[in-house]
Amino acid sequence: MLRTIPQTMNVPKFIGGGQIQYGDKEVPVPGPGQLLIEVKANALCGSDRGQFYDGTDTTPGHEASGIVAAAGSGTKTAVGTPGVVFLMDFCGECRSCKLGLTNQCLGKRADYGFSHDGGYGPYMVVNENVFFAIDPSLPLTEATLLLDIMGTGGHSIKRAKLVHPDIRAVLVAGAGPIGLGVLAMAKLMLGMETPVFIMDFVAYRLELAQRMGAVPVNLAETSLQEAMQQAGLAGFDVAIDTSGKTAGRQTALQALDKRGVLVCVGHGQELNLQVSSDLIAAERAVLGSEYFQFGELQENHELIREHLPYLSQIITHRCGADRIQEAYELFFKGDTGKVIIEQ
Repeated sequence: MLRTIPQTMNVPKFIGGGQIQYGDKEVPVPGPGQLLIEVKANALCGSDRGQFYDGTDTTPGHEASGIVAAAGSGTKTAVGTPGVVFLMDFCGECRSCKLGLTNQCLGKRADYGFSHDGGYGPYMVVNENVFFAIDPSLPLTEATLLLDIMGTGGHSIKRAKLVHPDIRAVLVAGAGPIGLGVLAMAKLMLGMETPVFIMDFVAYRLELAQRMGAVPVNLAETSLQEAMQQAGLAGFDVAIDTSGKTAGRQTALQALDKRGVLVCVGHGQELNLQVSSDLIAAERAVLGSEYFQFGELQENHELIREHLPYLSQIITHRCGADRIQEAYELFFKGDTGKVIIEQ
């Protein structure tokens, strides 16, 4: 199917100071092994904060879904195919990639939306290996959940299970979109009956988490210890920090039971340890969890098709491409779940 592709496109320019302007840019032409994606949706992310406030010459957007508009030589993906874009352009040849650990690629070529133009423009060019085709029945807005929400959330659970295979109780620090993703994936991967506590200061997000089956802990009103005592819980098997804050990490670490594992997902501040008491005596572990592996998209694709109504609760706001400024201002105030820009 032939698609009409313009020569220029109107794109948002992140000029710094929390200001977005618009200007024209040439529509890129896919080279050998590349695809031109007509972007249909892109989700806002907290990691965009630096670009929004400090500015960037790159068109941001690293949670994109869209349709293949044109394909370069040597590609196999048909024009018209819907799909999502994996953030990290992995080489496919290094030691990590050969093990499927594409989020730890030793020869990474791009971070789309950061080092190369991303999904807030109407079109973006990507190498074919990072494009994941989806079932046409899956709406492209909801398809963005396969990325930072399901991908990052599910990967953190898998990291925890490497150390603690018999997880019976989970704590999530931070009820932002990634925290909500961890909550959702914990329920889907460990069982809906698995208790998942989630702590934050934002009532809006905690109410959403509660609707999704979490035990909310509003730290503006109570402490985690009080919530645990009320529930009759001595400690957690797994604590996953999505806040990136020292206070969140420390609280999560101290709430772990024996053999407990703290998984750090949110980038940011430090964690302070007393090795003997915090780690050795109780055989606790602290792990990092970075994004997810490309191969995880397939299993998450099946999950989203089976549980779309549950997962789609995380999307609370949808805005047109002309409202990115408004969308970011709303998002950074905190009273949202996932915010999606739709083209």
